[in-house]
Amino acid sequence: MSRLSRRSVLRGSLGLVAAGAVTRPYIANAAATTATVWQPQGFIPEEDVAFRAMVADYEKASGNKIDYSIIPFAPLRQKAVSAIASGVVPDEISVADFAFAPLNAWGDKLIDLSDVVESLTSEFSPTALRASNHYNNVTKRRGYYLAPTAMGASPFHIWRSLIEKAGYKTSDIPNTWDAFLDFFEPVQTKLREQGMRNVYAHGYQLTTNGVDPLNTFNAFLIAYGGKDLVTPDGKLHSDDPQVREAAVKALVKLTTPFKEGFVPPGVVNWNDADDNNAFHAKLIVMDYDGSISTELALYHKKEEYDDILTRGLPLGNDGKELTSQILVFGSVIPKGAKNVAVAKEFVKYRTEPKTLNATLKSGLGRWIVPVPAIVKSDPFWLQSDPHLTAYAQQTTVGPTMPVYESFNPAIAQVNAEHVFSVAMFDVMNNAMAPEQAVDKAFKRAEAIFEKYPIGES
Repeated sequence: MSRLSRRSVLRGSLGLVAAGAVTRPYIANAAATTATVWQPQGFIPEEDVAFRAMVADYEKASGNKIDYSIIPFAPLRQKAVSAIASGVVPDEISVADFAFAPLNAWGDKLIDLSDVVESLTSEFSPTALRASNHYNNVTKRRGYYLAPTAMGASPFHIWRSLIEKAGYKTSDIPNTWDAFLDFFEPVQTKLREQGMRNVYAHGYQLTTNGVDPLNTFNAFLIAYGGKDLVTPDGKLHSDDPQVREAAVKALVKLTTPFKEGFVPPGVVNWNDADDNNAFHAKLIVMDYDGSISTELALYHKKEEYDDILTRGLPLGNDGKELTSQILVFGSVIPKGAKNVAVAKEFVKYRTEPKTLNATLKSGLGRWIVPVPAIVKSDPFWLQSDPHLTAYAQQTTVGPTMPVYESFNPAIAQVNAEHVFSVAMFDVMNNAMAPEQAVDKAFKRAEAIFEKYPIGES
């Protein structure tokens, strides 16, 4: 049987969006009105095209008007925070980070969207739903303050040609955690021997800029058995010996390659885009980074695109599947919004599974549709492209969990202070023992968590 072409599948998806041929949810019969929407700019142009097509289809179906702004990722985060602080808010925000909804739900700054989300619970990923359910410290209960529209994992990105130039095959790469990571260091050595003086094995984000270092540390923590640093009841488990041991192992595994010269020295100043840029320049053999934005940046450069190997998480050192921490994004409606009814109708529309599927497919699959049945039944996700297949399997097929922020927004402050990145710096630059650095980090995390007690009413 011939393999499906991702581009052929996409042509069908684009036609569906452009023609509005998706199953439409209920649209309120009300006088036409306008809602203001803030949308993060896509990493690739196709994402913005898909969003505009979805909005046009909604406007045609409803008679309402969506006055939208497409804003780059970092400025949108700043703009959204300022809007909540001032009280001058749009009607809907498609959040650009995973701390905004938990923090503002805690402060009772968002409208509960449970009436929208609960109708989707039978179809949506349990992880996506759990990541959308946040604690309100005023009402003393949880609710769906985020309507999930997309989710993604953090896979590994590897240059095939550099592996082969070093004399190896990609089939030589081990499939258990430590062995997998260690494989790339002799690759660097052999490439250096051939005159590639500026190539490095790993592109770890060992910095206090952006969200990539947070995702990286969490992945290593989970790989070594520290998954329960924060549990769904919102409790911090820094007193758990297993969690402490996992944190120590994570620090050692991340900082040792840096000290031994297997990570670019400039990583300490990188932002979220710098590892992508270094990877594209073939300065690093392997990178760990969220979504397949690394690959999609080269989507129209077929030779380079096909040269990348996208790999989900290897097995743990014990041979068991590792849990992927999933990033979930979606829509919120701030309190103070002027057109809540229209905003809710728009959120209902954009979270309808078929609408989501068409929109995310047209965005080339950078984010995964949060509906497992669609991922498994639509050939686009698991059969059309090896990069997307590995990414979609990691996001929806393997074991997953939400980011810790959905359990307790205290971790958002911990991460805003980059508590665990500081621990890495203490080891790399201050000659602090990993155990001492972890204890220092845990002490600060404990102080922050005391400000965010969670108790259901």
